[in-house]
Amino acid sequence: MKGFDPRWKDFPDYIIGITREIWEERKIATLHHYYSEDIIVRSPGSIVSGNKGVIGATMATLAEFPDRTLLGEDVIWSGSPEEGMLSSHRIISTATHLGDGVYGKATGTKLQYRIIADCHAINNQINDEWLIRDQGAIVRQMGWDPKDYALRLIEREGGAEDCTRPFTPDMDRPGPYLGRGNDNEWGAKYADILTRMMGADMAAIEAEYDRACQLAYPGGATGYSWAFADRFWMGLRASFPSAEFAIHHQIGRDDPMMPPRAALRWSLTGTHDGWGTFGEPTGAKVHVMGASHAEFGPWGLRREFTLFDETAIWKQIALKTG
Repeated sequence: MKGFDPRWKDFPDYIIGITREIWEERKIATLHHYYSEDIIVRSPGSIVSGNKGVIGATMATLAEFPDRTLLGEDVIWSGSPEEGMLSSHRIISTATHLGDGVYGKATGTKLQYRIIADCHAINNQINDEWLIRDQGAIVRQMGWDPKDYALRLIEREGGAEDCTRPFTPDMDRPGPYLGRGNDNEWGAKYADILTRMMGADMAAIEAEYDRACQLAYPGGATGYSWAFADRFWMGLRASFPSAEFAIHHQIGRDDPMMPPRAALRWSLTGTHDGWGTFGEPTGAKVHVMGASHAEFGPWGLRREFTLFDETAIWKQIALKTG
């Protein structure tokens, strides 16, 4: 771990350790040196520059959810300490809605949801990030439908003209990380599976997924086997049949005591021109920022975790349709 504090035994230890320090040990001020001053953080709902904005958002979240925990399920990573490393960190977060904030007046609701954060780090500092939180799971547990929540959010932010625009490629800013991951076989295999499905080859599911696969999808949805995977991926692609599918980052890893696994960051960019998960076609221009982790076993893909923000998609649709 050249260039990093010697207390971190490896890169996953660093990523999981600083996450706990910041959120659970309340060492929020460490963001002044753990995050670069000009860091770019992209999420489906917005794009933010600078660690001061990150610090403010962190404090606001903890004021609303003071008991929040971030439990690191896995860190799938690539690169080297000398050249910089990219971590795809999958988290289960638990929290209780104990304070007033962006989700309204405190309700005491207990939440559980996933996050995937892709972070680039070099010299003991993170300077580029892509963050996807399962907003669909959060708002459903709060008692709202993701579409209704998106409409309420537009109204609360001042209406269609003044509200915060969801992230789209045209608002992106180049950051210091230009890597594409690694060439490990498991990343390549998972990329091929997703590319086949996004090319309408849904037979890839029965061909490549373990029949007893365990699946976790947006909205906190969990299930098993081929039919559950087919409904999810078919419903997504059917909503945006002409959209361009792109894989932006691809990692595969073989690590001791771990199954072969892969992490992909991907997108769908195009028009809401089909019937699927997002209802009646509206012609809205939509960008879906997605992230997926997969684990493989002797009978194929055995565990899959995919996230995108349903509320950001509904917000883009609502801004088109009114």
